[in-house]
Amino acid sequence: MREKKYLALLIMLLITCVASGQIVPPSIPPPPPPGLPIDSGLIFLIISGVLYGLRKTKN
Repeated sequence: MREKKYLALLIMLLITCVASGQIVPPSIPPPPPPGLPIDSGLIFLIISGVLYGLRKTKN
């Protein structure tokens, strides 16, 4: 009877070790996309807004 308990314990421990060794960690998510640079488009918008405002104030 005692040998059956040891055998059952050994089998349970082996199954636990094998099952936990098969777990695959999740993959690394891709990096976020890079931010958009603020380039001449913003400067063009500001300059055109100032020129439009000056034109409207002269009329």
